[in-house]
Amino acid sequence: MDEEHKLVNKITGGDIQSFKILVEKYQRLVTHIVFRMILNEADREEVCQDVFTRVYQNLSDFKFQSKLSTWISKIAHNTCINCLKKKKLPLYEDLLEFENKQGNAANNDKYKSIASVQGETMLPDEAAISAEISGLLLKEINQLPAQYRVILTLYHLENLNYEEIAEILELPLGTIKSYLFRARKHLKDILLKTYQPEELIQ
Repeated sequence: MDEEHKLVNKITGGDIQSFKILVEKYQRLVTHIVFRMILNEADREEVCQDVFTRVYQNLSDFKFQSKLSTWISKIAHNTCINCLKKKKLPLYEDLLEFENKQGNAANNDKYKSIASVQGETMLPDEAAISAEISGLLLKEINQLPAQYRVILTLYHLENLNYEEIAEILELPLGTIKSYLFRARKHLKDILLKTYQPEELIQ
């Protein structure tokens, strides 16, 4: 039995200290998802607490049919969606508006030339860019639709693959790839309005 099985068994057996260990292990993951989907700082802490409450309440139903991290991520994502719906904040409406803007931009020659720089549009390496560029990048990420923000976070910060993200968000694999590509292309478009390619890609 691996360590995760042992940890889950201890928690479902009533070991509170083991649950604290689980929270410490996955707090970063949950925080990344919540902070990308929930932009209202007043709601973030409450949502994070709600995520781990749901994890604890439903852990006995977890049968290791997926990674524990994937299962927890799915709970975090669904909890965020419930919060956005409760607050009547946009989830899919802003995505549709963004898609329309992207469609219009795709017909623009300048946009096409930006998309062709360095081949595939890659998110700049955060370790190689200045604090100023990082600040602009973060600001623009926060302007993206919630689904785009969380996909970028899971892929680039949590190093999840397409299949894992698709399972968490319950979206087709092709949709995940499309959203990620469009989000990165949009960010590169914004950055190249201010910076030269060599400043972004080291």
